[in-house]
Amino acid sequence: MAEQERVKEFLVPQELYLSAGVHVGTSIKYKDMMKFVYKIKDNGLAILDLNKVDERLRVLSRALARYGPDEVLAVTGRIYAFRPVKKFGEVTGIRTMIGRVLPGTLTNPSSPSYCEPEVVFLSDPRVDRQIHEEAVKMGIPVFALCDTDTSTAYIDLVVPCNNKGRKSLALVYWILARQVLREREEIGPEEDIGYKWEDFVTQIVGVE
Repeated sequence: MAEQERVKEFLVPQELYLSAGVHVGTSIKYKDMMKFVYKIKDNGLAILDLNKVDERLRVLSRALARYGPDEVLAVTGRIYAFRPVKKFGEVTGIRTMIGRVLPGTLTNPSSPSYCEPEVVFLSDPRVDRQIHEEAVKMGIPVFALCDTDTSTAYIDLVVPCNNKGRKSLALVYWILARQVLREREEIGPEEDIGYKWEDFVTQIVGVE
């Protein structure tokens, strides 16, 4: 009964998390990520605990909502996250940086892309290494989506999830967009945003 009640409290139906593959990890497993793993399949693939995924998405949403939109910088260099991050920024007003990040973005005031966010949000620390290293150097908190193959070193808030799949990234960013607005009380606790989660999916042919 307790497990069923927990499932009912998910931000989206459990079946949606499963169909989007949000719970699917990798065969590479960092020690610090093992606390988020539900089980290891016979082929070595790690499966993430959806209860912990959902819980951390709530925590991240509350954390992001405490900052002004211009105080957060959401970054991604992963192609399948381009559209999700872009839509996330459109919905929440949070600043986004998509694609290649110029060196010095956080450390060099003379850089054309220079900015001074209060927090940096990464879609994949392995891909977004440049901005991650600069944030650490400048003492800027780092929030990040982390798969099982991700080191959690110098990450202040870890959100376990499949941060590689098109559908997984779309669903995660759609959930975050909706939940951030709910936490800001810009929409009601049961209200949705003007997009379906499928609208956040990067198309296979071409990237918007």
